[in-house]
Amino acid sequence: AGSPSPSRSFSFLQRSQQLKRSAWLAPAPHRLNSSLPMNIGVLFVPQQEAWVVERMGKFHRILEPGLNFLIPLLDRIRYVQSLKEIVINVPEQSAVTLDNVTLQIDGVLYLRVMDPYKASYGVEDPEYAVTQLAQTTMRSELGKLSLDRVFRERESLNANIVDAINQASDCWGIRCLRYEIKDIHVPPRVKESMQMQV
Repeated sequence: AGSPSPSRSFSFLQRSQQLKRSAWLAPAPHRLNSSLPMNIGVLFVPQQEAWVVERMGKFHRILEPGLNFLIPLLDRIRYVQSLKEIVINVPEQSAVTLDNVTLQIDGVLYLRVMDPYKASYGVEDPEYAVTQLAQTTMRSELGKLSLDRVFRERESLNANIVDAINQASDCWGIRCLRYEIKDIHVPPRVKESMQMQV
């Protein structure tokens, strides 16, 4: 094998320089808060959104929908809260009834942010906090009822869960509008005995 030709070595040098240049100009990886709007002085806030602004690291104000003015470098948009109704699937969980029957139950939660300040600074992750609260409340409410009453009093069970969530989530600036039980799965043996009774 002979030595490479001058034209070949020149093209190799050109290619390595291009790779270095492209690596230098490549965009930086996105950070966690890169989805937040940048402060360019003049901002247009969409309807049904609240933008929480901090000035030099301290809460300053909440921007209303429409035209807003901020001071670049001093003001920073820290949180964006949606004021629309949020639908959250509550994952399936096991709960024990008063007569010691284990049920698998899941539901749907309907929320709305009422106070953007409390939702931003009152809790780290509002949706996760309310989901966990709904699960624990569901377990405690099911523990007060027997299996027969769980199927009969489904609406009152939903209402009790909404009341319990609203009492706890008031300091988070969130209001629970509705909670609906999707599915209740009974163990196969209990299901067979229920069918035999029928």
